[in-house]
Amino acid sequence: MLRAFTPAHLQPSDGEVEVGSSILIVGFPLGFHDTLHHLPVVRQSVVASAFGMRFQGLGYFLTDARTHRGTSGAPVVMRDHGPGADPALPWRLLGVHSARLDMAGRDLAQDESLGLNCAWYADMLMTLSEAGDGDEGGGVAADRAGVRT
Repeated sequence: MLRAFTPAHLQPSDGEVEVGSSILIVGFPLGFHDTLHHLPVVRQSVVASAFGMRFQGLGYFLTDARTHRGTSGAPVVMRDHGPGADPALPWRLLGVHSARLDMAGRDLAQDESLGLNCAWYADMLMTLSEAGDGDEGGGVAADRAGVRT
């Protein structure tokens, strides 16, 4: 049975999540998924920047994971082991995957990609849903941060 996240499942950006914490990105990389059951695939990841300290002062944190096109909008989740965890859906929604991040000045012939990604904080979802402006903005924010997405 599939269940939906509620505001109670959102991880506050000031919540304690350590750098290096194991997280999952649930999505449809390159459109790949379980076609029989119509379910997404899950990629292993870790938190790659100080959670709660908005990276470059913007509304996202960094993840270290192998991602592909089709992953934008994917939930970034962490197992909830707390005493108040919802047994029917024991996950905290940390954010939403936005874009792969790369250094604008990277020598494409000599340097590998950083393998880092931007994920909008989950609390931004509430702000966006209340504002109702529909602006996706993932690439715009990353461009202002001096990186290439």
